[in-house]
Amino acid sequence: MVLNDISDKQVLALDVFSLAIKALVTHLLDILEKRGTDVEMKDILWILTVPAIWSDAAKRFMRKSAGKAGIPECNLKISLEPEAASIHCQYLPTKKLLGAEQQGFTMTEPGTKYMVVDLGGGTADLTVHKKLSNGGLEELKHATGNDCGGTSVDGHFFQILTQIVGGPLIKIFQEEDPEGYLDLFREFEVVKRTIHPSKTGKVNLSIPFVSLTEKCKIHLGEALPDVLALSPFKDKISFRGDKMRIDIELMKNIFKPTIDSIISLMQSVLDSDGLIDVLQILLVGGFSECLLIQDAIKMKFPNKRVIIPEEAALSVLKGAVLFGHRPFYIESRKMKYTYGIELQNQFDPSKHDSKYLVLIDGKEYCEKIFDKLVTINESVPVGSTINRLYKATGTTTKTDEFSFFISTNKDPKYTDEDSCSHLGKLTIPLSDPCEGGRPITAMFYFGGTEIALTATEVNSGIQYEANFNLI
Repeated sequence: MVLNDISDKQVLALDVFSLAIKALVTHLLDILEKRGTDVEMKDILWILTVPAIWSDAAKRFMRKSAGKAGIPECNLKISLEPEAASIHCQYLPTKKLLGAEQQGFTMTEPGTKYMVVDLGGGTADLTVHKKLSNGGLEELKHATGNDCGGTSVDGHFFQILTQIVGGPLIKIFQEEDPEGYLDLFREFEVVKRTIHPSKTGKVNLSIPFVSLTEKCKIHLGEALPDVLALSPFKDKISFRGDKMRIDIELMKNIFKPTIDSIISLMQSVLDSDGLIDVLQILLVGGFSECLLIQDAIKMKFPNKRVIIPEEAALSVLKGAVLFGHRPFYIESRKMKYTYGIELQNQFDPSKHDSKYLVLIDGKEYCEKIFDKLVTINESVPVGSTINRLYKATGTTTKTDEFSFFISTNKDPKYTDEDSCSHLGKLTIPLSDPCEGGRPITAMFYFGGTEIALTATEVNSGIQYEANFNLI
C-alpha cells in the first residue's frame, strides 16, 4: 500500500502512518521528561482512534503502524471515533452543549436514543446509541458512513481551480511550490468553517497570488486574472491583491454535494427499523463546526434536537482518554457483517453441492463451508466469546489454518458466494500426526473494537493468542 506525497512521489503507507504516530509519541514523552514525571513508554496505555466505518483490516493496519512507531502491542487499544465522542459528551454539563439548553434535554437519561454524527476530515461516521440504566451505552445501529468529510469539500474547490488554470498547471504548482499549495488549502480550511449561512456578497480567501500568476505567465502566456477571464467563473471569482474573492453562492455550491451526501446518510439511518423515535442528533468532529453544515441539518430535521459540544473538534480526542479509563462504556455493538470460518467437513450429498467435493487422504470432504460465528446486525455484548471445537483435516499436515470470512448475507453457505470476502487468517503449528485428526479448541472474541482469537491444540496444550493477520 502506497501513498503519493505532494510532489506525486510514492511512499509506503505504513511508513507515513507510523512516522505520524511516532511524532505524537515523541512529543508526549518529551513533555513528560521535561516535567520530571518519570513516566515511561511501558507505563502508558495508548489509545488510537479510527473511524468506526473502517474495516477490520484498516484497524489492523493502524495497530501495525503504532507498533512500528514503538508502542507496545499490549499497551495499545483501538477506539472508534463516534463512540469516543459520544462518551465524552456524557460527561459534559448542559451549558457546554450547544442546543441542549432547551427544556427536555435527555441525552444522559436512561432509555434515551440519539444519533452520533462524527464529521471529520476524511469521513462522515454515523451511529446510534441508547443510554442504559447502569450508565453504559448500547449501539443500536452499526457504523454507517462514507468519505464525505471536510476534505471532500476541498476536492470540489480543487476542481474549480483546475477549471480555471488547468490540471497541468496545478500539478506544476504542487511540484514547484508545495509550501504555497499547502498554504492555499490551509487558508481554505479556515474560511470554510466560518462561513455563515446568512452571509451575502463575497468570501475572501488569501492565495499565493505572486507564485500562481508567475506560473501562469510562464506556462500559459498570461497573468492569472487574464486566465480567469477566459474561465467559466469569470463572473463569480475576482482577485484583489493577494485575495481571491468568491461569490457566496458559488462557495455554497462547493459545499452542496458534501452536505447533500451527509444528509442522505443521516436520513437512511433514521429510516432504519426501530430508530423512528431517535429525536436527538449529536454533531461532533472538526467538520461539524462548519456553520453551513449545522444550518443544513437543522433545516432538514426540524423535529430533531441538534446538539453540538463546545470544541466539537476535540470531542474524539477527549473521549478517547475516557475510553481508555473505561473501555467497556459501550456495552454492546451491532455486527457490521456475518463473520465465519472456512471449514472442510465430511461430504454429505444430501447437504453439500458436489462441486465442493474434494478427496483428502482418500476420504471425501466438502470444502469452502462457511461456519457462521455471528450474524450481520446481531447485537453482541462487549467481551462476548464463542467457543468451537475443530479437527485438523488429515493426519500428515504440520499446520492448521483458520481462514476468516465476512458476508453481507445473514446465512451464507459457502465462502466463495458473491456476498463473501476473505478477511484474514491465523496459522497454528500442529504436534505429531495421529489417527482421527487433531482437535483444536478456538475461542473467538467479539463485541470489542477489534476481533481476536485464542486457539489451543488439545494434544500438545499449546495456546495461541493472536489477532488475525488482516494485511
